Amino acid sequence: MYPFMFGGYGLYILFSLPALLLGFWAQMKVQSAFNKFSRVRSAVGLTGAQIARRMLDSHGLNNVSVEQVNGFLSDHYDPAHKVLRLSPEVYQSNSIAAAGVAAHESGHALQDQESYALLKLRTTMVPTVQIGSWLGPIIFMVGLFLASTFGTQLAWFGLILFGATALFALVTLPVEFNASNRAKAWLNTSGVIYTSESEGINKVLDAAALTYVAAAIQAISTLLYYAFLLMGNRRRN
Repeated sequence: MYPFMFGGYGLYILFSLPALLLGFWAQMKVQSAFNKFSRVRSAVGLTGAQIARRMLDSHGLNNVSVEQVNGFLSDHYDPAHKVLRLSPEVYQSNSIAAAGVAAHESGHALQDQESYALLKLRTTMVPTVQIGSWLGPIIFMVGLFLASTFGTQLAWFGLILFGATALFALVTLPVEFNASNRAKAWLNTSGVIYTSESEGINKVLDAAALTYVAAAIQAISTLLYYAFLLMGNRRRN
């Protein structure tokens, strides 16, 4: 019998539960921090869109546009089109939270300007990850059910394909940490926030960073679970 057929749910929980709990806690933490500091107006009173524009222009990135996009905390930088997209809660708000998020996303534009190697790697990996994240597990399970050498090889292929998702999550960590560090450094020296407001900025960005840590741990845990199943299946065959 395959290990996931009897006791498999318990095994899956053993591998995934800590990561799932961390992910849930991280999401709660980032929402709590954002909600708290989105109600605190910055002393200078610039909106997220204005802060992003100032940060970009101060680094000569006049070619990068700043646009509003729908969705809660859907903020992101698009390196392909040189567009910084901010959610309404960030684009229109003059809060401490909006300042932190806008500056963080602008930090990705700075990375792009400098050809930051890990950002380029992450961008290159996106198509593979989009396929591997859903197709990898399917191929893996099909291969695991096939009691043959071909089935084992197919399962390994699915495992490797999904492994790109875990690698992507790991590469994302330094990219996000670096963007936050750039944001904090610029905000502290640009005059758009006061020194007393830095604590709120740090709490928002640090909470957001924790979600990426949780995502990486979740991806690695799932990858290890698949590897454990495959190794157990090989011993039985």
